[in-house]
Amino acid sequence: MAIMQAGVVQELHIERLQNRGLVSNIYMGKVARVLPGMQSAFVNIGLERAAFLHVADIWEERHGGDSGKPIEKILSEGQSLMVQVIKDPLGTKGARLSTQVSIAGRLLVYLPHDPHIGISQRIEDETERQLLREKLAQLLPPDETGGYIIRTVAESATEADLALDVEYLRKLWQDIRGRALVSGAPALLHEDLSLAQRALRDFSREDLGRIVVDSRENFQKLQAFAAKFTPVVLPKLEHYTGERPLFDLNNIEEEIEKALSRRVDLKSGGYLILDQTEAMTTVDVNTGGFVGLKSFDDTIFKTNLEAAQVIARQLRLRNLGGIIIVDFIDMDNADHRAAVLAEFHKALARDRTKMTVSEFSVLGLVEMTRKRTRESLEHVLCETCKTCGGRGAVKTARTVCFEILREILRVARQFNPREFRILASQTVIDLLLEEESQAMAMLGDFIGKNISMQVETSYNQEQYDVILM
Repeated sequence: MAIMQAGVVQELHIERLQNRGLVSNIYMGKVARVLPGMQSAFVNIGLERAAFLHVADIWEERHGGDSGKPIEKILSEGQSLMVQVIKDPLGTKGARLSTQVSIAGRLLVYLPHDPHIGISQRIEDETERQLLREKLAQLLPPDETGGYIIRTVAESATEADLALDVEYLRKLWQDIRGRALVSGAPALLHEDLSLAQRALRDFSREDLGRIVVDSRENFQKLQAFAAKFTPVVLPKLEHYTGERPLFDLNNIEEEIEKALSRRVDLKSGGYLILDQTEAMTTVDVNTGGFVGLKSFDDTIFKTNLEAAQVIARQLRLRNLGGIIIVDFIDMDNADHRAAVLAEFHKALARDRTKMTVSEFSVLGLVEMTRKRTRESLEHVLCETCKTCGGRGAVKTARTVCFEILREILRVARQFNPREFRILASQTVIDLLLEEESQAMAMLGDFIGKNISMQVETSYNQEQYDVILM
């Protein structure tokens, strides 16, 4: 799914049927291990890796009674408990869990364990917030023990709309509780909606222009879903039947390719370099071929202003999370720095993901965090390079040649074969036969053995074997 604004891709969401996201799924889990030293537990919810539950995410203890109770006093190995995924598995880490369940509807989020009414921070008018709180409180049945968060889309909702959402969420929670009573752990109790259905649920705002779907089957499913849960977006659903692929028509495929590139070119002639590591993401801003018209300071200022907008969009497109360090081009002018930071904050305001952004550090860096709940675009679409192992570089053919010579010398001191045979790539064998032929001859004379060579076309440049004949 691509979210477009003014003809430009703002967000990309990808979901594969074989590898759907787990965030918001509810499971009946079994505690596999309790780790007092980390105040955490590993919980088996039926996935390849055990999921992770920290004591701070155990709702009953954090919000009732003794909040300082250690995890070993709360959980025990083999214990069954209902949990919800709050972070997808990332890299080598398992999913992160919480015992506080929240179920999202179209207008409301239901919190079965938390009896209070919260309101989206995007609804800023205090009078409107109070009216919504009172309107919802009047609709709740007397036996209600849970709480609700009123979503932004509910700002103009009628009482009937809110009542339908309350009824739907309460029924869904009753079904989940019923399945929990009869299901043995580990078991999936509730799976979140598909990507297409979540799009209708989460983006049914007044400023939404249209939702274009290129699959007839998906279109019919979304029509049925919208008629039941989000009737406001039903007239905005369109079925695309053109010859050209929908993503190709809107240049989305091209944007995906750009979002996987390390370098992002700016319209001014400058460029960004984005490096994603396991611990953090770094963004480096460069003037490149932009020389400006007035002064050097003005050139830097304009490049940084454009970069602030592009970086904010790239964070959304690539779904980059965790710690992010932005290295804007150094600016001596304090007003320029303030203007660039203000532009950056403005561009980031479009992002629905929780973030914190610092001021410029003494080194001229902007440090920020962006909440990470699912894998980045690169991790979804790409895998580690089989040749370089993710380093982004391979050893030169000459380096591999010298490694082979040292290996033969080492093995010759341990064993006494009739002959050594080298299996390596074409480039390495060519170098050994030509520029390094003298070194090969000297080694053969030194160990007093024949050394033969054989090209292995399936080997990459770093691979080789030394065979004892």
